[in-house]
Amino acid sequence: MRIRPYTAADCPAVLALFYHTVHTVNRRDYAPDQLDAWAPADPDTARWDSSLRQHTALVAEDEAGRLLGFADMDVTAGYLDRLYVAAGCQRQGVGAALCDALEGLLAPGTQVTVHASLTARPFFEARGYRVVHTRQVERRGVILTNLLMEKRMPG
Repeated sequence: MRIRPYTAADCPAVLALFYHTVHTVNRRDYAPDQLDAWAPADPDTARWDSSLRQHTALVAEDEAGRLLGFADMDVTAGYLDRLYVAAGCQRQGVGAALCDALEGLLAPGTQVTVHASLTARPFFEARGYRVVHTRQVERRGVILTNLLMEKRMPG
């Protein structure tokens, strides 16, 4: 596995991975209408690309260049915005490697926050994050539950 910076050329593969992961992995915790609102079939590619380029965004790929996952963080604010791993690559260290790379850019003592899905909660708890509170968010007129989680970087 190789982790490298995101480029605009990655956006189509990132969007495909995002859609497939949400609709496959997260369906155990969210209803079909919630999945459609969260990961619509018609994403705004330009908006996604712009958002990813505004943060420190990384992709994980295999030896053949196939996308395994992606993540992005506002390093200045310590906000982990997105972390998604391909459905077929779950629990193989891809998410941990992406998180390690991004968290490794933070100064010791930095408070890191993430709005985690119900599905991702165990992953983040295993990394030392704690739930601050549960919240309801609206996406395309549909209410979804997620969690504000945080941890302080050691040091």
